Amino acid sequence: MRYSNRVSKFALIFLVLAVSIAASARAQEVDDEREFSYDEKSGIGPSRWGEIRPEWKDCNSGEMQSPIDLLNERVRIVSHLGKLRRSYKPANATLINRGHDMMLRWTNDAGNIQINGTLFHLRQCHWHSPSEHTLDGRKFDMEVHLVHQSDDGRTAVIGIMYKIGRPDSFISLLKPGFKALGETEDIEKAIGMVDPGLIKFGSRKYYRYIGSLTVPPCTQNIIWSIVRKVRTVTKEQVQLIREAVHDSLEVNARPIQPTNGRSMELYRPNDIKN
Repeated sequence: MRYSNRVSKFALIFLVLAVSIAASARAQEVDDEREFSYDEKSGIGPSRWGEIRPEWKDCNSGEMQSPIDLLNERVRIVSHLGKLRRSYKPANATLINRGHDMMLRWTNDAGNIQINGTLFHLRQCHWHSPSEHTLDGRKFDMEVHLVHQSDDGRTAVIGIMYKIGRPDSFISLLKPGFKALGETEDIEKAIGMVDPGLIKFGSRKYYRYIGSLTVPPCTQNIIWSIVRKVRTVTKEQVQLIREAVHDSLEVNARPIQPTNGRSMELYRPNDIKN
């Protein structure tokens, strides 16, 4: 009887681990984006993503999809969320052409953010142009997503939007890597130590809502934090990243998705104006 109980316990542990691993795998964006397109005329554009693979069904049927329009009249201003606690550090990184975007993947510990007492470890960042999220219906020139995962497989993404203006210093730092990939057929390039702390936020204000990955498999229950301040980037920098991709498309931004009554909050500290 004791042996049977032990077997049952091991089976239960195995089942819990399997579910946890599966949940983590579902929350991963695809590394090879060639199976889908941002061009609706291709037959595999955004409106068809959910039909390409069974595990991508949320792209069409999910009710908590991203990106969304952060409309002021829907947003509730709060102070209880607390500031985004970043604890980033330099780590080895690789630039990777996934097919429709450029991803910077940190290959070892690059630090974390803390949300509601849970640590979410920084895994990668990637760029979309134009922006995917909008503010009161306004679309911007570019958006970066910093993708984090907790030990139990949950995902949290920080989004920062950019308009045309002064150069972005972090993209300037990565310029040799983007340029090298743009001039060759290589799909990845190791670029050594990169400090994610150099990605500037510029404001402690941010929007918070629950959404999804914006590329297949469009996994839901993603914690989104969109920095309120719109930063600047040059046209040349936006073009540099697009040219490194080699997909012949002008854009790689998913269309705005329905909010379906979801709550949106804007964290505004009580002690500062910006």
